[in-house]
Amino acid sequence: MHFVQAKSILSANNGMNIYRGCLHGCIYCDARSDCYQMKHAFEDIEVKINAPQLLETALKSKRRLCMIGTGAMSDPYCAPECELKLMRRCLELIAEYGFGAAVLTKSDLIMRDIDLLEEINTSAKAVVQMTLTTADESLCQIVEPNVCSTARRAEVLMEMKKRKIPTVMWLTPILPFINDTESNIRELVQIGAEAGVWGIITFGIGMTLRSGDREYFYAALDKHFPGIKQRYIRTFGERYEIPSPNGEKLWAVFINECERYGIEFRQERIFQYMSEFPEPQQLTLF
Repeated sequence: MHFVQAKSILSANNGMNIYRGCLHGCIYCDARSDCYQMKHAFEDIEVKINAPQLLETALKSKRRLCMIGTGAMSDPYCAPECELKLMRRCLELIAEYGFGAAVLTKSDLIMRDIDLLEEINTSAKAVVQMTLTTADESLCQIVEPNVCSTARRAEVLMEMKKRKIPTVMWLTPILPFINDTESNIRELVQIGAEAGVWGIITFGIGMTLRSGDREYFYAALDKHFPGIKQRYIRTFGERYEIPSPNGEKLWAVFINECERYGIEFRQERIFQYMSEFPEPQQLTLF
């Protein structure tokens, strides 16, 4: 890893990325794509060492309370966070200044900060988002080699439920010929249902590939799934969107399962929910 002094931390939509790069090793990671113009090796994580100071300045300057999001581009609970605790300090500031937090991760390191998430959710709103891609633990170790297991992530969601912290599952990506099965969709939605997730986000039944990401993914296919790369090339060529051939059927399964358990699946509604800061409750004399 290496440190930089960043000039800003919050985007126009109040999102932040403390880190850039990752050691999770997910074979499908879009953040490796050349279009993001990362000027350092992906595994050489760039650390915005002054992120807490920048965040405090930004929060002080805001006229209205809002939700602060993180994890869209880089996992805030990547390996350096164990030692640096920058994410924890940022959550402390979010709690101190009365803002809300929407956190996306694959890591059970988030459990370290459950006290702060509970505090934020009590005074404002905290939403924990957890990515799950496969119910098959052996497959999980291949496609997401340096992250905790699917079962452990389910445990994290269950613990958030116990603390009454709302959760959202990201069921994405669905890799054609690898995890695009009816049983996988059903099992993952069931995990979400048992954990009481508010919603499940999936960007269709498929994935995306572009320069930088594609080469890394194809190398992993050659290593772990002999013959599948050639199948991708024949079926999809150089396309950006890579839909599962079983997509229509699996999408229907996904919708039916979500409706069965009463889980929100409409992307626009879920993102709206995560960005909505709660209105202060009116006190009454009666």
